[in-house]
Amino acid sequence: MIRTIMTPKPKLSSPLKIALCVLIISGLLSCKKDVEKEPVVNKPYQSLLNRIVPEYSEDFIIDSLPGEGDQAFEIATQDGKISLRGNNGVAIASALYYYIKEFAHGQITWNGNNLNFPESLPLPEKTIRKESPYEYRYYLNYCTFNYSMSWWDWERWEKEIDWMALHGINMPLAITGEEYIWDEVYKSYGFTDEDLEDFFSGPSYFSWFWMGNLDGWGGPLPQSWKESHRDLQKKILKRSRELGMKPVLPAFTGHVPASFKKFFPDANLKKTNWGNDFGDTYILDAEDPLFAEIGKRFLEKQEEIFGTDHFYTADTFNENEPPSDDPKYLGELSKKIFEGMKSADPDATWVMQGWLFYSHKDFWKTPQIKGLLSTVPDDRMIILDLATEIEPVWKQTEAFYGKQWIWNMLHNFGGNISMFGRIETVAEQPALALNDSTSGNLKGIGLTMEAIEQNPVLYELMTDNTWRDTPIKLKPWLKKYTRNRYGTVNDSLLKAWDILVETAYNGTTIRDGAESIIAARPTFEGYRRWARTKMNYDPLDLLPAWDLFIDASDDFKDSDGFEYDLVDLTRQVLANYALPVQQQMAIAYRNNDKKAFKKHSEDLLTLISDMDRLLATRKDFLLGPWIADARSWGTTPEEKALYEQNARDLITLWGGPDNPLHEYSCRQWSGVFNDFYKPRWQQFITAIEASWGDFDQEAFDEKIKQWEWKWVNKEESYSIKPSGDAYKIAKELHTKYRSKIAPITKIMPPIDYNY
Repeated sequence: MIRTIMTPKPKLSSPLKIALCVLIISGLLSCKKDVEKEPVVNKPYQSLLNRIVPEYSEDFIIDSLPGEGDQAFEIATQDGKISLRGNNGVAIASALYYYIKEFAHGQITWNGNNLNFPESLPLPEKTIRKESPYEYRYYLNYCTFNYSMSWWDWERWEKEIDWMALHGINMPLAITGEEYIWDEVYKSYGFTDEDLEDFFSGPSYFSWFWMGNLDGWGGPLPQSWKESHRDLQKKILKRSRELGMKPVLPAFTGHVPASFKKFFPDANLKKTNWGNDFGDTYILDAEDPLFAEIGKRFLEKQEEIFGTDHFYTADTFNENEPPSDDPKYLGELSKKIFEGMKSADPDATWVMQGWLFYSHKDFWKTPQIKGLLSTVPDDRMIILDLATEIEPVWKQTEAFYGKQWIWNMLHNFGGNISMFGRIETVAEQPALALNDSTSGNLKGIGLTMEAIEQNPVLYELMTDNTWRDTPIKLKPWLKKYTRNRYGTVNDSLLKAWDILVETAYNGTTIRDGAESIIAARPTFEGYRRWARTKMNYDPLDLLPAWDLFIDASDDFKDSDGFEYDLVDLTRQVLANYALPVQQQMAIAYRNNDKKAFKKHSEDLLTLISDMDRLLATRKDFLLGPWIADARSWGTTPEEKALYEQNARDLITLWGGPDNPLHEYSCRQWSGVFNDFYKPRWQQFITAIEASWGDFDQEAFDEKIKQWEWKWVNKEESYSIKPSGDAYKIAKELHTKYRSKIAPITKIMPPIDYNY
């Protein structure tokens, strides 16, 4: 039911009233059949209600708040129903989710929902009004589109757009389907498929392709992909805009194909290399007249096909250093990029990821940052302080020297599965920055994680900042969070969460969550470069939280959120336990103790299988859907094989056999444990036993790389449905391992971490 709250109109005279009534009645009679045929419904807003709360959608009325934009919503009782008042879909959805959390005590996350509402929904006793101090609520990172979203179809995207709206997001990054635009642009200059074959990457690597880090890896990209994802992007943008969001689309940054010289022999190209075992890429100099021409043609083609909301992302030097550190040169470069945007769209605003100021801080000193930012008007550029919760760059740059900027939580790197987060920072710092007299032109708040579908507590907490300007008090917030998640308040689980805050979520010592040694390419060392096992807490301090969850498990067998948390916590405890077991293997080898080596090796292999069985109980932790979804996009057997290869490669080697990023995107998933990690460790153990006392780690690494590459290129399906009883298996593993963990952990020698 749709209503609009309007200002009262002047009264009409009696003759006018009669005439108006006659007109209205005759109009209603003449339209009666049409109305019966096609009932009038507010499609985007009512449809969202029907998707989120189908059984309760008739209990809500949607009203508007004219002139409020999407920065305010109200909830009230009206005609015995719940009135959700807002001026667009984001405001209405935010009102709905506020009601769900505060009145119905439910929750909607990637990893567990609770929509078990009372049979009769409670009516608010008074009008609730919430206003956001943030004009922009940003969402997504280039990397999210691959570490999480590589294989999403419209059904999955529809759920995510709903999640965005419910959580107040109004400014999502939208880069799906851009390969089609570039294909059209370059073909307009005469490029052929053959000319572009080594340019477009495979679908798993688009993020780094768009940022100019690599060309061609994981390709060649089929035309069917370009066209299907053009159509998918149209749906994404249509729905996002219907709900009032303003998506951020890409602009030209100068990255061009290696074949560019064939068509433009006089073009001024700069060769650059990201490293990481990938080939050179080419950047067209911003001073070259072709830069502005191609940039304009790209934006015009993009607007023709996808439309525009006038926000454009452009990151020329993502993890690549510019050819000069001259501030004047950097300023001219920015000026040219922005002028290119304006030539196609006079209303363009540049949205820049501020990651370079953090990742390459040795290059980007004050003069260089000032130079880069100085030539674009303050009101036409927005800086994403990409990892504010880790290192607030705004504090080192006088709040980006007057530019608009957004406070972001990055949190996750590579899609790794680890209980981790700076929970107190996220609860307090956004509001403290908002009220800081030195925070300059702070205009927004955002989520810029490299991957999603993990650690839901951090994302619920972060998005709760959207509708407030004061710090969140964590203890009462967690009480409400656990009630909404589990269906009731439980003192034991509140104690468990106190422990989690002090341990896994304390956000100290390390940049991102620790990995398990199980995921590392086998070694006697306690870590690999990207399988980083250094922890931010004593793993023994996490055990009491595990005990409390296990003890409470019989009371929460109908709770989806509790089941996820139980499995995740059990996984974390066992992932931690693997390191002292592996270190005992190393000690046994150094002590020439074959018997102890055999025992600890068997313990490690058994642990890997036990973890695979645990993780198989939740779809959140399955390899199968990742592979099946990848293959589903293929229109031929060859395309299906290519996409499966892309999917396997990203989460293991990342590139070729010699790629230094191996394990950067490792996953603790059922299927990966038994089919990839376990065989690697078995081969390691076998190699040691065969060359006892003379084991050659380098020779083993060279050999295992080739096995890994074969795994990347094989085709095999895995279960796409969970199996087993999560509660039963978690209890079984608690009984099996709880008493073993402390003794072996206490005697583990310290590891000299060197990364």
